[in-house]
Amino acid sequence: MSAQAPHRRVLVIDDEADCADTMAMVLRRLGAEVRVAYSGAAGLDVAQSFAPDFIFLDIGMPGMDGYQTAREVRARMADRGIRIIALTGWGRREDRERSMAAGFDHHLVKPAEIDDLKELLKN
Repeated sequence: MSAQAPHRRVLVIDDEADCADTMAMVLRRLGAEVRVAYSGAAGLDVAQSFAPDFIFLDIGMPGMDGYQTAREVRARMADRGIRIIALTGWGRREDRERSMAAGFDHHLVKPAEIDDLKELLKN
């Protein structure tokens, strides 16, 4: 993997620490500056201070789920142009439609393909 995402600030939010940390490692190898949060509420705090360009966000989390988190990011940080990508095990058509309605820009099903990540980070 070579650097493909210079100067991209990325926040990964996932309650599964192994998933979050692995995704962060992959994104760093692609050249991104990455922060990780393990809950929706913690992710909102990190997003406020870190000002990411992208948020990779799990949907099925306890407490504040990914849908709620995405809505809060949009409400609190609407002027920042953050791109929110669902990164989830939920891949049915209804799941994709619901993620778009909640304010996600893209919907990836775990495990994400490296080429998909590179393409998203280029834009």
